[in-house]
Amino acid sequence: SLLSTSPFFPLLYVTANYPMLAATAPFPPFQASWCVLPSRVLLVLTSQKGIQMYESDGSIMVYWHALDVLEPPPAQAVFARGIAAASGRFICVGTSSGLVLVFDIPSKGTNITLSEVLQEHRDSITDIASEVGENPDGAADLVTADDSGALCVWRSKEEFSLLTKISAFGWTCSSVKLWNGVIAAGYGNGQIRLYEATSGALRATVSAHARWIYALDVAPLTGKLLSGAEDSYVQIWKLSRSPDTGDIEIEHCHSECVTDTQLCGARFCDPEGNSFAATGYDLSEIVRYGQV
Repeated sequence: SLLSTSPFFPLLYVTANYPMLAATAPFPPFQASWCVLPSRVLLVLTSQKGIQMYESDGSIMVYWHALDVLEPPPAQAVFARGIAAASGRFICVGTSSGLVLVFDIPSKGTNITLSEVLQEHRDSITDIASEVGENPDGAADLVTADDSGALCVWRSKEEFSLLTKISAFGWTCSSVKLWNGVIAAGYGNGQIRLYEATSGALRATVSAHARWIYALDVAPLTGKLLSGAEDSYVQIWKLSRSPDTGDIEIEHCHSECVTDTQLCGARFCDPEGNSFAATGYDLSEIVRYGQV
């Protein structure tokens, strides 16, 4: 167990800013993510007005997409949320209307185009995740989640096709990850649910936190799963499949309390899951933890 043999300790407190982005971003960012494609890395920011794509160092904005054309009437909230790269050439971004916008990204330059709009969701998109583990040809490689708790599982090729839809059960799905055909979904009631990506079958339910889960992350090389929630705890789990039956298994490895902090973001800092970083509401620091 990591809890007994290799505890995590805070290694670094970082106060980060992007002065170039502060000067060039037309609206305050709502969410940010680096999207890694085979030919380039883009920094994608979402806001209440649109979607911005920058070169990876934030120096040049290469694309701007306004939301007002595709969004509902002004009386409703307008924003973009949920960012993921898919199929080596696409970046997918969710919106408050439930649409998922699919952008075709060239290997260089600014000729980025909106190639497809996915319309299966009826509620605001909360998160989007692409497969970070092994993905057999033709298998599910993208999952989208919304405010109602519904999940849609997609295969992304030249065009995106819906493989299965997982029904809501009364709680928002706030964060979702996809690893080796396993969907890990975090919910507002503190549960983590594990599903088979290809069939949508529920395989495990874990009462992971006492309050709303705001962050999930997967270490692609090891299958470690991180969850962070408003209860101030980061939990580390281990996902695997039984060698005999192929069933999904989950094991608790470590629990870390970030004292007096309602966590709103957390993720691993390396592909093995040996360190992670976390931050919270009204906290200007990012706390990094590592195994020592």
